[in-house]
Amino acid sequence: MTYEKDLARIVEDVAGPQAARIDREGAFPRAAIDDLAGSGILALTVPAGLGGGGLGLAAASDVVQSLATVCGSTAMVVTMHYAATAVLAATGREDVLREIARGAHLTTLAFSESGSRSQFWSPVSTAAADGAEVVLDARKSWVTSAHEADSYVWSSRPLAADGPMSLWLVRTGSAGLSAPAGFDGLGLRGNDSCPVTAEGVRVARTDLLGGDGSGLDIALTAALPWFLLLNASASAGLMRAVTDATTQYLTATRLEHLGQSLARQLPSRARLARMRIETDRTRAHVADAIAAVESGREDAQLLVLEVKAAADEAAAEVADAAMAACGGAAFRKELPVERRFRDSRAARVMAPTTDALLDFVGRALCGLPLLDA
Repeated sequence: MTYEKDLARIVEDVAGPQAARIDREGAFPRAAIDDLAGSGILALTVPAGLGGGGLGLAAASDVVQSLATVCGSTAMVVTMHYAATAVLAATGREDVLREIARGAHLTTLAFSESGSRSQFWSPVSTAAADGAEVVLDARKSWVTSAHEADSYVWSSRPLAADGPMSLWLVRTGSAGLSAPAGFDGLGLRGNDSCPVTAEGVRVARTDLLGGDGSGLDIALTAALPWFLLLNASASAGLMRAVTDATTQYLTATRLEHLGQSLARQLPSRARLARMRIETDRTRAHVADAIAAVESGREDAQLLVLEVKAAADEAAAEVADAAMAACGGAAFRKELPVERRFRDSRAARVMAPTTDALLDFVGRALCGLPLLDA
């Protein structure tokens, strides 16, 4: 599937022009998401036999990086959609995958909960059998696209099996679901990330994704690699944008009393150089991790665990450097640095957080299980 031309058009004509308004108003990027759906980009990773693009992580990363250069909120919505789509593909949910392929379905993950916070691998929400149906009760703490998605890939404790988790497909129009009015946060203000409560939500037993009790294995093998790699891709796109904006500002802004641009000042150039080095390093890290996953390399798991933590920290550092390099002008919203600075703070607290990932990396290096039994 060829998608690059449509993606470039959406980035330039839709996602980019609406980004400042989305940030200012906390509005969902509906126009961009609809265009991405209509052009087949949201179906890029759906199997070709079901009408999708049949592409993998590398293409998804390209989409997210490109979107993140102009609008972090749009990039995050798409990241969560692709991660949830990976679960649907891994569990054979062909009906929903065909809806995505028709451009008629946006999905997302609903893992983090109020009771277990960012430790998504330990859900406290419940699933109880009731004849041919299952009753779900939960307090999900943060769900991207909470009001705008068509479905959630939903975690709960198992019905009866051993194991910490089962996964379900939950349609967002289901009776008993509720969410607050909207998201009002520091950054990524258009990603519609809100708590969602389920009170007696009924789903069919056939809405179980995989086997009862197998949800953690599915989350770790299907959802987590996509989420970590695409979250890192979003950070890489943000870094590229903020480095380009800083370059433009330094070369265009003059010190009139010296008759030269800010780019002629050594401290400014040094900051910019470090920003570009970190940006290139992060993009290379992401690309290598994706290559390791797609080729089945021995170091794939370690790189996947590393990449979000590394990229999140690097994005925050580059955004800090941009604020310092551009000075007081960076605090004004008309310079496209301040919004990226705020957006860069979000990834480190998204589950799994940077602290959790550093623990996972250390455990992997020491030959320990990622999670205690």
